[in-house]
Amino acid sequence: MDRAFRIRYSGATSRLTQEMQVATAKQNRHSRTRSDHATELTEDYVEAIFDIIAANETCRAVDLATQFQVSHVTINRTVGRLQRNGYVTTEPYGPIELTSKGTKLAKASKERHQIVLDFLLALGVSRPTAVADSEGIEHHVSPETMKAMKDFIESQN
Repeated sequence: MDRAFRIRYSGATSRLTQEMQVATAKQNRHSRTRSDHATELTEDYVEAIFDIIAANETCRAVDLATQFQVSHVTINRTVGRLQRNGYVTTEPYGPIELTSKGTKLAKASKERHQIVLDFLLALGVSRPTAVADSEGIEHHVSPETMKAMKDFIESQN
């Protein structure tokens, strides 16, 4: 190979390597988003079950249907999935109870939700907007960002 060809070849290889690294980074970012979406519904439901039990002492499918404004069929399918994954226990027509795994996830989700809410309020976001925004953001914040939010809130007190 002549020298000019080798220089062009190494430059093309370098550009290709950079393009592959960018593509991999994008894929990883989207992979994380897909993973976050997969757990979002589970977190929302166990958090809701936790709150309903705290308020009413029991949680029934009708309570979840009312809260999420979805059909009983949707609730039954979701609760079935939560049961298969070890987050809840229930019997037909019986109350829905969180397992220790479900309770742990609910408490962690509530804590993340509260940190995001407090952070948005500390930034000066109105309470109604902060409440609505924190509901979605909590599922997509990395542990690093969550820690930074928590540190910021603590520095404001």
